Amino acid sequence: MADHTKRLPQNVPGRWYVDNNCIDCDLCRETAPTVFRRDDENGNSVVFHQPETEEERKLADEAMTGCPVEAIGNDNPSPPPATSTTEPAKSAGSV
Repeated sequence: MADHTKRLPQNVPGRWYVDNNCIDCDLCRETAPTVFRRDDENGNSVVFHQPETEEERKLADEAMTGCPVEAIGNDNPSPPPATSTTEPAKSAGSV
């Protein structure tokens, strides 16, 4: 199973990613060419476009299932919600 903590920095932001276990086998790029492409500089695949359509999600899922080293993940945790800093913190006795 892919590890989001080992996510390659060349992936575009989003849920889908390739981690550093990628062996550049080309399976994901052949299966879902609108989602994955080769990073020639590093010699591995990356997500260059997050799946948007049902067809893209289906093909990305197929690529993830077929990945021989389980380097594709879609479990990237969402960033924590933004906290508002515009309101001052209330002290214990204030209303």
